[in-house]
Parts: sequence; structure tokens; C-alpha cells
Amino acid sequence: MTEYNIGAKIKKLRLAKKLTLQAVARETGFSPALISQIENNNVSPPIATLSKIAKFFDVKISLFFSEDEEEYRYEVVRRGERKVIPRVISRAGTSQGYSYESLSFRKQNKKMEPFLLTVTEKAAEENTYNHDGEEFLFVMKGTAELLLEDERVILEEGDCVYFDSSLKHRLLSRDGSEVQVLAVVTR
Repeated sequence: MTEYNIGAKIKKLRLAKKLTLQAVARETGFSPALISQIENNNVSPPIATLSKIAKFFDVKISLFFSEDEEEYRYEVVRRGERKVIPRVISRAGTSQGYSYESLSFRKQNKKMEPFLLTVTEKAAEENTYNHDGEEFLFVMKGTAELLLEDERVILEEGDCVYFDSSLKHRLLSRDGSEVQVLAVVTR
């Protein structure tokens, strides 16, 4: 597994549009400090944050995971080739207790983005996120708790859920043990 640098791509998009950190922060709802930390790869944003940044710049989220501009008709990603996004940090600057791996980063102009989420601890905060699109979650290991608007949905190994991503949501470990989830997100 290799770590992928998304900060430089976000900074390149910002500079190409001649925007300040403050302008991007104002339009996305994030703080200038968080945008700067993301650009400098000090923190990795949750998928919802990355989705909002992609929408603001009018690019597909896959741009942040791509290695080149070549168009592929299909893609095979081997276990050791996944792009790991560690140190996921909230707007408030706190750890979210999970990491994710991009399972497709060469294919451009995709209609969906597959990720492997690994929740490694019970989060201290239960803040939620929302973004455009839809999500499909399949619990591969452990017991998850999905905060979905005002509901708490318990998902056991083998369970899945499909929902509109505009609903405020957050995936947590039910008891603090490791949970692995296949997540497919559309924009």
C-alpha cells in the first residue's frame, strides 16, 4: 500500500484559479487553516470533505487519486497498489478514527468511487458529514454503527446500506474494535 499526495493537486487547482486559501475556505465552508493543512499534507480530509473540495473545483474526486492523464477502459488494482489516505482529520482538527484506501485511481471520469474504509477506534466525536451523491456501504469485518440523520443503524458483518449522501451521516465502530467497510460513493 502506498500513501498518495492529494494536497499538491488541491493546491495546483487553487493556484490555477488564482484563489487564496481564504477564498476556497469561504466557498467550501472549511477554515483557511484546514485547507492549508490539507494542501501541505499535514492532514488528510474525510471523503465528504474531499467531495466538497472536488465539487467546488468542478473536478471528479478521482483526480486526487490519479497518477496520470491516460484514459483506461478498465483497471485492476492489486492489494499492494491501493492508495492509502491516512490521518483523516475533521474540520475541528480532531482524528476521525479511520483511514481509507482508494480502490480505483487510474480510471478517469468514473461515475462512482470505491473505497475500503477501516475504522480503528471508537471516535470521541460523533460529528456528521453530508455531500452530493449517493453511498453504498458493505460491512466486511466487525460491527459498525451508522449515524444517519437522527437515527443510529447497527450494521453487522455482511450487512449493507444504500443512502442519499445529502443526509448527514457518519460511520463508527460500534464497540471500538476494527471495522472494514467497502464504500462506493457517487458524485
